[in-house]
Amino acid sequence: MHELPLLFTRYHTLLDQIGINAILALSLSICLRAGQLALAQAAFMGIAGYVCAIAVVTFGWPLAAAAPIAVGCSAAVGALLALPVERLRGVYLAIATIGFGEIVRIVAYNLQITGGGDGLNGIPPLLSTPWIYGTLLTIGALLYAARNSRFALAQAITREDEAAAAGVGVDTGRVRVVTLACAGAIAGCAGVLYAFTNFFLTPSDFAFGRMEQILVYCVIGGVTSPLGAVLGAAVMTVLPEAFRFLQDFRDVLSGVVLLAVIVFAPGGIAALWRRGARKKPVPRTANA
Repeated sequence: MHELPLLFTRYHTLLDQIGINAILALSLSICLRAGQLALAQAAFMGIAGYVCAIAVVTFGWPLAAAAPIAVGCSAAVGALLALPVERLRGVYLAIATIGFGEIVRIVAYNLQITGGGDGLNGIPPLLSTPWIYGTLLTIGALLYAARNSRFALAQAITREDEAAAAGVGVDTGRVRVVTLACAGAIAGCAGVLYAFTNFFLTPSDFAFGRMEQILVYCVIGGVTSPLGAVLGAAVMTVLPEAFRFLQDFRDVLSGVVLLAVIVFAPGGIAALWRRGARKKPVPRTANA
């Protein structure tokens, strides 16, 4: 029992990374459930992180007031982003939202209030591991509770056939706006947690490389499964640390794992347990 505090002290940074990455994966998963390849989660994360950190560090706001406003800003940006990209689908939507993320990064790089390329220093350590996993559990519980809601059904129909969804009365435009707003709010939570556990923000923290990682988490876990996305984030966060001795070859290893999942389990980790559940024999009841 005495070893547990030592293990936590040694690996608490990795545990924090797993929790934050899992929240980001959930943010993208909610978009993929609606068939939207919207890759702006890193930008949403950066917006909330900077807004909250600037409010606390520069203007002296309490975190309890700054955090909801920061998350609300990310949600509002997500909803507004849905309007100009309304007609875009697939790879075109992905490119447009990646471009938006680059705009956010460049703006942060050139603003004095964000610290520019030098970054924003002096962020106090106001949050810790329990806050990260409490947020993750809360978001996961809300998504689980809403899995059979009318909005979740509208997302599923829109993902399968948008024209058919519109034909049965689903407001696909509203689905897109609400989906991106929810994605912005979830990624915003990750941004606030990242800022106040990392103590330092730079524009490179929210560059395309992070968005690429978030997409990999969802592909590994399963593009339409929130639980799979969380597991994918955990696996792909731990893997580079577990193979740290490979040094420059760690990215190659991650690529090999991704390729293996795409080839042998196209549905991700979530598809593996679904397949196992289908193979379980159904118990026979004795005839009366």
